[in-house]
Amino acid sequence: MSSAATADASHGAGHAPAAEYTVTGVPAYKLAMWTFLGSDCFFFGSLIGTYMSSRGKSLNGPYPLDVFAPAVTSCSTFDLLLSSLFMVLAVHYAKIGDIRKFTLWTLATMAGGLIFLGFQAYEFTSFVEEGLTLKSNLFGCTFFVLTGFHGAHVALGVFLLGSLLWAVRTGKLADNGITTEVIGLYWHFVDIVWILIFTLVYLLEFTS
Repeated sequence: MSSAATADASHGAGHAPAAEYTVTGVPAYKLAMWTFLGSDCFFFGSLIGTYMSSRGKSLNGPYPLDVFAPAVTSCSTFDLLLSSLFMVLAVHYAKIGDIRKFTLWTLATMAGGLIFLGFQAYEFTSFVEEGLTLKSNLFGCTFFVLTGFHGAHVALGVFLLGSLLWAVRTGKLADNGITTEVIGLYWHFVDIVWILIFTLVYLLEFTS
């Protein structure tokens, strides 16, 4: 029997089609995500570079040490890092086909992302109440743009995970292993970006 006929027979028997691979040997979805993340590195690199180049050049306050709350930001950072562990577990159980545990750890990851966004909303609100806005000074402008775009990436990650759960639970996604892994790459990237932001934007102010 020819390979084409074999493929047709397998498809007709109800088996999920194999993941499409590129000439690099990497699944197409994964390669597309790596390409996107590569472009996102330049995007966040430009935002972080802009923040660092304008650091300490604001002519008027509020200044970083006037508004930063180390305890709040440390808690939100721990929460987001913990969500990365939950994401690893979700990927593991997706690959071995344990839907119950996959669902549990995916929901835990989503909860971690939502809690982080809650911390960020609280932080933004308190900063505005203290007089720091996009128009206050260079610090306010670069800070809100940088952290705001990162928060938008976290929100997108939560949406992707929710869409993944919906597709799996409704049977619209036969094999969720590679899809979960690809979304996991995105989630870990967002966490890594936050580590850079936390170090360069927050910690640097208290150690310099």
